[in-house]
Amino acid sequence: MTEATDNPLLTLGFEIPFDRIRSEHVEPAVRALLQDARARLDALVAAPGPRTYDNTLAALEAVTERLDRAMNVVSHLESTSTTPALRAAYNAVQPEVSEFLSGIALNEGVYGALKAYAATPEAAALTGPRHRFLKKTLDDFRRSGAELDPAGKKRLSEIDVELATLTLRFSQNVLDATNAFEFVVEDAARLAGLPPSAVEAARQGAKDRGIEGYRFTLQAPSYIPVLTHLDDGSIRERFYRAFNTRATEGDHDNRPLIRRILELRGEKARLLGYASFADLVLEDRMAKTGAAARRFVDTLRARTEPVFAREKEELAAFRREIEGPDAPPLAPWDVAYYAEKLRRARYDFDDEALRPYFPLDRVVSGLFEVAHRLYGVRITPWQAAPTWHPSVRAYQLVEPNGAQSAAFYLDFVPREQKRDGAWMHGLVTGAPSEDGRAAGEDARHLEVLAGSFTPPVGGRPALLNHREVETLFHEFGHMMHHASSRVPIRSLAGTNVAWDFVELPSQIMENWCWERDALDLFARHHETGAPVPDDLLQRMRAARTFRAGAATMRQLGFAEIDLALHMDWTGEQGDVVEFAREVLGRYSPVPLPEGYAMIAGFSHLFSSPVGYAAGYYSYKWAEVLDADAFSRFQEEGLFSRKVGDAFRSQILALGDTQDPMDLYRSFRGREPTLDALLQRSGLA
Repeated sequence: MTEATDNPLLTLGFEIPFDRIRSEHVEPAVRALLQDARARLDALVAAPGPRTYDNTLAALEAVTERLDRAMNVVSHLESTSTTPALRAAYNAVQPEVSEFLSGIALNEGVYGALKAYAATPEAAALTGPRHRFLKKTLDDFRRSGAELDPAGKKRLSEIDVELATLTLRFSQNVLDATNAFEFVVEDAARLAGLPPSAVEAARQGAKDRGIEGYRFTLQAPSYIPVLTHLDDGSIRERFYRAFNTRATEGDHDNRPLIRRILELRGEKARLLGYASFADLVLEDRMAKTGAAARRFVDTLRARTEPVFAREKEELAAFRREIEGPDAPPLAPWDVAYYAEKLRRARYDFDDEALRPYFPLDRVVSGLFEVAHRLYGVRITPWQAAPTWHPSVRAYQLVEPNGAQSAAFYLDFVPREQKRDGAWMHGLVTGAPSEDGRAAGEDARHLEVLAGSFTPPVGGRPALLNHREVETLFHEFGHMMHHASSRVPIRSLAGTNVAWDFVELPSQIMENWCWERDALDLFARHHETGAPVPDDLLQRMRAARTFRAGAATMRQLGFAEIDLALHMDWTGEQGDVVEFAREVLGRYSPVPLPEGYAMIAGFSHLFSSPVGYAAGYYSYKWAEVLDADAFSRFQEEGLFSRKVGDAFRSQILALGDTQDPMDLYRSFRGREPTLDALLQRSGLA
């Protein structure tokens, strides 16, 4: 066993010693931190004298602080640089941690202490963040089963532990199933239609494995170009089917896990007195109920369907136009391919033409300059910061007054030890003193921006496509939300906000990727330094709303299947994958094939006990907010420091200290409307 003095997970501060953390540290550290947390919880219950904020709420906040930080670091490493040993250690401790955390709300002594404090004159006089913290804590305890009888509490604890275990296994199955697929092409002639960047990446991928030819995987930088550009329809079909049947076979089969996860979520909701899991999780969000979320989805669907119907016929007609009246109906693996051809024909625009203008390093430096102009912050390299992989870079965020408020890491290179997709992970959430002054190291924040972007190939720098640029800006928006927090209570700080509000700070950042004044800060040809030509930019912007109906319906389909699974699914409808296929088919531009099992890889819904479950509608909900909020920048100045400072101080800095709609009103002066989103999307 690793000695405590040698275990870096037991002494984590702001700077994480990633170069010293090993898989063998995980189990002894987490078990020691669990023991410490249990002792703190016992001390809270046994606190002598009258109940006060400090010996009740503040003490509760401190119970899991060290444990949370260590688990945050371990889960981060499991996501970015996993090994069999690390995975085994994480799987070993996760159920015990989950059982302890879910048990806090079921502890009668803790709930009794909270209720006793809530009855004091001091509690009645609370205002601001402390008042909201007390109310939300009591509500969270109630929703977590504090008022159940002993048998109900025992069952709820069992459900939470099983959910934590199953959802972790779901996530790992998706990673393993994704990595299990590879497609190697030896004959370059079969790659007709693929952009040179994708061909070079595939050649490099094969070379890295010591094999001849071109290696393709199901990771986004490899998969998306195949579906969008490759002329060989049989290969497109193979990739489409492989991607949409991930984690449906053998040891990686997620289908029974999905059914069990849904059963457990439904049982949990009923146990707590809710009609559905959607009602349980949405009570504390902007939508409030599953029915309200569904009304939102239905409203947008009604506004979108006429455009969607027109687009479907246009695409089918386009194929007949180029292949003759006997052209076969479009299959799902044809849609992106022919849509790209139609986009090129209609706008003379090829997204690949932009790639030379988006070298990764320049995009990153331009993003930092956008942040400087909006918020006055400076971002500088964090020299000698320990990292978990040689390609990871670290930076410091310096405020206009010279204080360092945060630091963050960028991890953008695809690798098989790292999960696919892109995300922001808050490793350390700082908490300034309640009088508003910083509290030294305790007030600083630490984040990770991770993603699998197009890697450098053929001696050239990593050249991104525009969607990857948007993704980078999106995740940076999450980072600025976390890094801007000035909330003294960690539970209400940073991105700990309603899930249908959390995407506003990220999605609004994507808007700057479409504006000439912003693009000129970083969109420069990697060889000549020339900016994006006017005609190319105009074609890019004109193509922005191309097939907006299909894109919107796709997102609404994901939102609806999420709500259907968590409101309508009872287990009596037969196979859950078939149930999902039928629902998603209503939102698809072409019939979905037999065996379509996209939900087996739908990590947003099933890779954590809650996560985006019953909350996928949040993406479109937040698009309404971000389009409406960005219109203020359009009205008052793209780089207006006045508007930037208002957005940061009235939304980013305040976390969950107020109702999110109140925060939005304070920034915008009114509630949001659909108008800006419909206009931006070409659906008005």
